[in-house]
Amino acid sequence: MPLYEHVLLCRQELSTTQIDQLVEELKAIVEKGDGKITKSEYWGLKPIAYKIKKNRKAHYTLMNIDAKPEAVAEMERQMRLSTDVLRFITIRVDEHEEGPSAMMRKSDRDDRRPRHRDNHR
Repeated sequence: MPLYEHVLLCRQELSTTQIDQLVEELKAIVEKGDGKITKSEYWGLKPIAYKIKKNRKAHYTLMNIDAKPEAVAEMERQMRLSTDVLRFITIRVDEHEEGPSAMMRKSDRDDRRPRHRDNHR
């Protein structure tokens, strides 16, 4: 079966338990279509670049999906109907990333150093 990475943005007014419920509902849809969600990561409440439906922040969630295209299409259809979902994107990938995603790896964020420009010419 094809592999997908799916990122979901939900309204800022929702609680984390409501986000978990929504992910479980989506998981049930995928499993009904003979697929499975291999990994689900909650990235937290983060600011977004521009207002979406009067929201300045959104709850971000990543899901790694192993399912048939029909199951993913049904999941996306259900998300379009939901008022809690602001945006989503599903990308087909060749293989899933092992371990935590780049957003969850603290060491990557700590290694960033400010750039110093040398003004000597």
